[in-house]
Formats: sequence, structure tokens, C-alpha cells
Amino acid sequence: MGIIETHIHLYSDEYKADRNTLIQQAIDSGVEAFYMPNLDVHSIESMYAVEKDFPDYCFAMMGLHPCYVKEDYKEQLAVIEQELKRRRFIAIGEVGIDLHWDKSFLKQQQEALAMQAEWALTYNVPIVIHSREANAESLEVLMPFMQRGLKGVFHCFSGSIGEVTVLKSYGWMIGIGGVVTYKKAGLDALIEEIGISQVVLETDGPYLSPVPHRGKRNEPIYINEVAQKIGDILEMSKEAVIEQTTTNSRTLFRR
Repeated sequence: MGIIETHIHLYSDEYKADRNTLIQQAIDSGVEAFYMPNLDVHSIESMYAVEKDFPDYCFAMMGLHPCYVKEDYKEQLAVIEQELKRRRFIAIGEVGIDLHWDKSFLKQQQEALAMQAEWALTYNVPIVIHSREANAESLEVLMPFMQRGLKGVFHCFSGSIGEVTVLKSYGWMIGIGGVVTYKKAGLDALIEEIGISQVVLETDGPYLSPVPHRGKRNEPIYINEVAQKIGDILEMSKEAVIEQTTTNSRTLFRR
């Protein structure tokens, strides 16, 4: 059973010089699929180009990232909606609320998240949540949709055990990436609470490289190091981690 990489920005310019080589390296290491979250209207075409080059391995999401929710967010959402009507996507994503850099667009982020959560239910696909310093705000928006059956994943999770309990109760997945290797991140105890049955693997490349690559470009092949670290924490083999997280991914993304 291969690895499903549930969150990587393969279309990023940081991969431009050697993108195909990096993707093939990861495939050769055991990665069977890459799920690519969209950012805004300007990233769509470059994401599609990667999907076209690797149609059996690379799969696009569609959504408006909260950091790109600005004055023109309604116009951007209109484009996103047209893309959703035009073809099928692996998920709605990445969407959510981010209060780390700028709190002035909170209302607009909440509105955009609610709209995209409704689309996930309409098109019967999961939703991929970016929530930075905003888990309470994100869950407040999402809860009515979760009660209607919305499923998804909190990507790059860094919340509390209480939030884990809520997400688990609704059958949601927790995305774990390179941050799990950071000593001060505190994810060790959290993963023990989450349990492997609710975890999916991600890198969030080109960002958040695992140790010992921290501070450098995150490469697709590093998903193996994330799997190994989770195995070390849970006292499981890397192979067992891959088997369960791939099963989790297939259940959530229905692919």
C-alpha cells in the first residue's frame, strides 16, 4: 500500500526548476497520490498544469485560502464556484480562517468558509481546513455543517485535546506533517490522544520541512519522514502507519 500525500502545493514556484524530478522521486519512494490544495484564482492554472503532467498521481482541490480573502473575495468565490460546476475535485480546499497575520478580514473569512462548506455538501466532497490561531472561530462556522454530515480534515493541526475530541466525534481527520518533528510543537502527546485511526499524512510542501531539513524547501519525498516520526511516537512500524493513514485518506476522499 502506497502513501497518500494529502496536502502539498506542487504547483509552487519553489518547485519550478525540478518539479517533475521531485514528484518522480516521491513516487519511487512509495507515494501513490498527491492532493493539491488551491490558494486563489491565480493558482488554478498552474495547479491544473501539474495535474495534467501527472494525471494518475496528482489531484486538484478547489477553494479560496483564507489568507487570500480580501476586498475582492466575492469575485474570487464566483470563479471558484464556476470551476466547481465545471469539473470534479478531490476536495474543497484549502479554506478556513487565519488570524495570525491579519484579523481585519475575519467577517469575510467566516462568510467565505461558510459558503465553501455549503459547496462541499452540495458536491459531496470533503473539505480541507486551514485554521491558524482560529480553531474556535473555524469550529463555530463549521459546526452546523458538521451536524449535517460535512466531513473533512484540519490540515497542519495544532489545537487542543478538547478540539480533537470534537473532530473525532464527527469523524473528521487530523492532518499531520513536518511540524510533528519539531521539539517545541507538543504534537507527541496530541498524536497519542488522536490515535492513528484519525490521522492523514501531509507535508504542506514547500513549507514546514521536517527536521533535519527545517528552514529549507520541503520536498515531496519527506512525507516518508513524517510517517516514520509518527510511527516512533506511537511505537508502530512506518509500514503500519502508512497502511492505516492511507486507509483513512481513502475513506475520507473516497478515492
